[in-house]
Amino acid sequence: MKYSPKARYLLYALALILAQSCARNPVTGKRELSLMSTEQEIAIGKESHPSIVATFGIYEDQKLQNFIKTKGMAMAKISHRPELPYQFHVVDSPVVNAFAVPGGYVYFTRGIMAHFNNEAEFAGVLGHEIGHITARHSVRQQSSQLLSQIGLIAGLVIAPGLGQLAEAAQQGLGLLMLSYSRAHESESDKLGVEYSSKIGYDAHEMADFFGTLKVLSEKSGKSIPTFQSTHPDPANREKKVNQMATEWQKANPGTYVADRNDWLRMIDGMIYGDDPKQGFVEDFVFYHPELKFQFPVPRNWIYENSPQQFQMAPKDGKALMALMLAQGNSLEEAAQNTVKQLNLQVVENQSTTINGFPALVMISRQAPQQGQQQQQQQAQNANNTAQIATWLIQYGGNIYALHGMSYLAQFNSNFRTFESVAKNFRSLTDPDKLNRKPDRIQIKPAPKDGTLQEILQSLQTPANKMNELAVLNGLNLKDRVTRGTLVKTLSK
Repeated sequence: MKYSPKARYLLYALALILAQSCARNPVTGKRELSLMSTEQEIAIGKESHPSIVATFGIYEDQKLQNFIKTKGMAMAKISHRPELPYQFHVVDSPVVNAFAVPGGYVYFTRGIMAHFNNEAEFAGVLGHEIGHITARHSVRQQSSQLLSQIGLIAGLVIAPGLGQLAEAAQQGLGLLMLSYSRAHESESDKLGVEYSSKIGYDAHEMADFFGTLKVLSEKSGKSIPTFQSTHPDPANREKKVNQMATEWQKANPGTYVADRNDWLRMIDGMIYGDDPKQGFVEDFVFYHPELKFQFPVPRNWIYENSPQQFQMAPKDGKALMALMLAQGNSLEEAAQNTVKQLNLQVVENQSTTINGFPALVMISRQAPQQGQQQQQQQAQNANNTAQIATWLIQYGGNIYALHGMSYLAQFNSNFRTFESVAKNFRSLTDPDKLNRKPDRIQIKPAPKDGTLQEILQSLQTPANKMNELAVLNGLNLKDRVTRGTLVKTLSK
């Protein structure tokens, strides 16, 4: 096959990039494409940390924060990249999750901390997350995606007739990356076994925690086939991790601990589930006790709350509402800042009041980027142009921005819902909502021998909390529990 001079230049440039960008992976020892230096990884972590903290908040429990830092640094020292400036934090979210950012930043939610039943389960997941960092998974993923894009673009230049296949090629690359990500997860599981074992924990407990994740997944209705997930199926992981733990302990005889009671005593008193002071939804109303306001949530809409904003949307995804703080000392200044920050073109605006509070209403569309006006104006139509209704409300020393968004074609039909929510923004005065307390984990010894269900009943557990507490304890309700065994219960 003959290539044009332009094509030969592109191929040569691509080969040169690959040759200069190969580095030895610290975990596998293999040379592989790396388009990001260690310094760049660290910079990404430093840049990401403030936004992660702003999104979730740090959970205010110093003993937990000290524990994750101590165990994290001990594990980092025996990892494949001990030189990184590691940071470990418990963030204030009820979601069961843990994640890592390049450069050594590791985060555990209080939700996942509540579901661990011993230190070894925690250590296994900690090793897994450190494994993502030491094996440079995010870097490898980014490099592979970039390489695929470079290859696709080069292919289109070399053989212009391939243009009609570009979309199919991109879809194929997506499946390739999905499989690659699952491979990363499996590699991190292996590192989780290695790292947690090296600091003395029984990695079989890590496998048991995947059993808890499987139950949580099934109960939430989010169980998905292995092939469609970027994370391997929890049941498959449980089996494989158990096997890896057995092989490790056989090759490295020693004492491996779980430390169940120490862990349970440490999380005694931890907030479980949503923290009402950050806002909560009840009977289709969002309440914020600390900021003392409330507004309705449309029926059958799903929602997500964070320290930064509250979002809600219909299940079909054809509209979205979001409440957040606006920047400015007056409604007019807040409006100007909102228009600038969101790059809006205001169609109309007017001053008003909402339940006695000064307010300003704007209808806007997102402005095209500079240099793209003509192209976007030609491409825009009612089915792909977003229109936004914004209510800026001055209340309690703050200015709140309540945005309602949908495509222009559906905007009028959604506006009535947006307006109903905004016009029912009001003061929260109900003492029951203002003084709502969160559920907290309470650790109690089993008062007798019996099934977990019998033990929970004897500890005055409500019937509607039984299944939830079984998952929280990592047990089935019919599992036997001996007298004196520590179990998790809930209290206010």
